[in-house]
Amino acid sequence: MAFVLPDLPYAPDAFGATLSAETFEYHHGKHHKAYVDKTNELAPKAGLEGKSLSEVIRAAHEKGDKGLFNNSAQIWNHSFYWQSLTPKAQQPSGELADRIAADFGSVEALVKKLAEEGAGHFASGWAWLVLEGDKLKVTSLHDADTPVVHAGLKPLLTVDVWEHAYYIDYRNARPKYLEAVLNQALAWDFAATNLDGKGVSRADQQG
Repeated sequence: MAFVLPDLPYAPDAFGATLSAETFEYHHGKHHKAYVDKTNELAPKAGLEGKSLSEVIRAAHEKGDKGLFNNSAQIWNHSFYWQSLTPKAQQPSGELADRIAADFGSVEALVKKLAEEGAGHFASGWAWLVLEGDKLKVTSLHDADTPVVHAGLKPLLTVDVWEHAYYIDYRNARPKYLEAVLNQALAWDFAATNLDGKGVSRADQQG
């Protein structure tokens, strides 16, 4: 069984001017799909046919197979990113809100830190909110790097800062993209669900 391009959890035009349908057409329909197609080509050659996506990612990382790692990790990263977004504005509540208050002082302070991390990240990559030990942490990872191969990082949500994530709508203005997404489109309910430490499973799939 081959890996598949997961459906978006919302309509491509659901975000209005924040993220356009054209962005989703290219980002999901072309970029994400290309990673799926390439992984399906490379995984059998590496003897990993039938393995789950997370197993393929970890095996490719351990073997130093950059081509397979980059493509398979990008399937997972993008699958997690789509779930990190919501067209209906949310606010943290419950345990997540308590943890944010304890570790960052306020939601506004956390969003500001995510914006600074994403805007300051050089070249392509991802800004992450993760659980490390018993603390929330903001970090970024380069290119296709992913929490799947970092045992100490439990992913809660992510924002894509590759240029193809925002260029159609914001051209080279990454900070404007981050401001819009972080203030209007973060799926805090998804982040709260991932406090159970099982975030990797929520973007995994069987090969």
